Amino acid sequence: MHRAAEDNARHKLRVAAYCRVSTDEEEQASSYEVQIEHYTSFIQGNPEWELAGIFADEGISGTNTKKRAEFNRMIEECMAGKIDMVITKSISRFARNTLDCLKYIRQLKDKGIPVFFEKENINTMDSKGEVMLTIMASLAQQESESLSQNVKLGIQYRYQQGEIKVNHTRFLGYTKDENKQLVVVPEEAEIVKRIFREFLEGSSLLQIGKGLEADGILTAAGKPKWRPETIRKILKNEKYMGDALLQKTYTVDCLTKKRVINNGIVPQYYVENSHEAIIPRDVYMQVQEELARRAKPFTDIGGKMRCYSCKYALSSIVFCGDCGELYRRITWYYGNRATPVWRCIRRIECRTPECNSQSIKEADLKRGVVKAINKLVLGKEDFISAMRKNVETVIGEGAGRSIDEIEAKLAQLQNELVRLASGRQNYEAVVEEIYRLRELKGKILAGSADLCGKRRRIAEMEEFLSSQSGILFEFDDKLVRRIVNRVTVYGGRLTVEFKTGTEVSVEIYG
Repeated sequence: MHRAAEDNARHKLRVAAYCRVSTDEEEQASSYEVQIEHYTSFIQGNPEWELAGIFADEGISGTNTKKRAEFNRMIEECMAGKIDMVITKSISRFARNTLDCLKYIRQLKDKGIPVFFEKENINTMDSKGEVMLTIMASLAQQESESLSQNVKLGIQYRYQQGEIKVNHTRFLGYTKDENKQLVVVPEEAEIVKRIFREFLEGSSLLQIGKGLEADGILTAAGKPKWRPETIRKILKNEKYMGDALLQKTYTVDCLTKKRVINNGIVPQYYVENSHEAIIPRDVYMQVQEELARRAKPFTDIGGKMRCYSCKYALSSIVFCGDCGELYRRITWYYGNRATPVWRCIRRIECRTPECNSQSIKEADLKRGVVKAINKLVLGKEDFISAMRKNVETVIGEGAGRSIDEIEAKLAQLQNELVRLASGRQNYEAVVEEIYRLRELKGKILAGSADLCGKRRRIAEMEEFLSSQSGILFEFDDKLVRRIVNRVTVYGGRLTVEFKTGTEVSVEIYG
């Protein structure tokens, strides 16, 4: 009797069930629990079957099996010989991807393991099973693709209405309130402001990152390492000035969920003033200009390509008064003593240079720059008056241009375009006018940002000059990066151009 019972148990089919619900909403969760209860009683109610396990994935899409942990565990146990048969509700519960569905069905068939789909009454070991399965799986895949397309259309409609959806889990400076609106996190916003400020002061992305690491500041992902690319993304993110560019990436395949950068393949939507800004618009625009300036290689006098450098405070801003070339920092050695000097690149790289400029010791160059700053400090009242007069002249030149008028005209033309397009009339002239006005609007905004930038630089210079009760005695790297735009060396004389446009000439050795 004991041996007969063992033989009977050995010949029982070890049957497993697979359950899945697509979302984690409450209604679906109850369906998930019902499925588990159903298959447990269903398998245990058959005397020829033995329950080999209930495998259930909750709140996971069926279009791809990569993230379905329980599904993958079930397949592994089948391959290990621990399961003889699999039962599931329907093909759409098993997989909505035809390729995945057939791949696993054939994999299981090779091991002699059938899959039974209750709803379709299909057993994959039957002669008609695979034909029916292919048809049914294709229909399930089409249903998934149709659903995905409907979701895309819904998202695009919300974008067109100006509704933004932003992932804030790794978004430094912002979180979401109970209404799912972006709100500023003050302590994180200070970090963002610091990054923008230091960049405009001349620091490189690497230097900014090292400073943040030295102060123990973590990234939005909670990591101690600040990579230059992370800082670049922050500097280029328009959301920090309160705007939102929507659909920067898009899904190319609803099955693999692969997303790629949107280079104009699908529409993008730009929403102005969609949330509270951390960075003023004029500061953000200046950063974009500076990013473009640093990224763009420039051609020197000899036709050679050069790149922007932030290694030293004077890098890329010291020029030769004789030939117009950049000065580069090199080191001269006198015995065991190293002396840093700045020398025209043409004299360094050319064997027969057409330049008669002299090298200048770094200590003398820095002393000359400090002398120019002190000259500015001592005559600050005259310099401030001249700077204010200069910006008033620029404001006068830009008067009379109205963004509001252009936007009103654009709105009128957009309505006209819709009317003509719906009536299949010629609308090319309207389109051309829209493009012209958009270009004009862009130029005015750029000019406005430039004007705001000039005002800001003058305000910063006034603040610096007002705070100086006496002259400087030492070269200050941060100050030079912040206020000096260009230094030109003419033998024993320097001309220092400040970022406000003010120029000061001084004798180096006098």
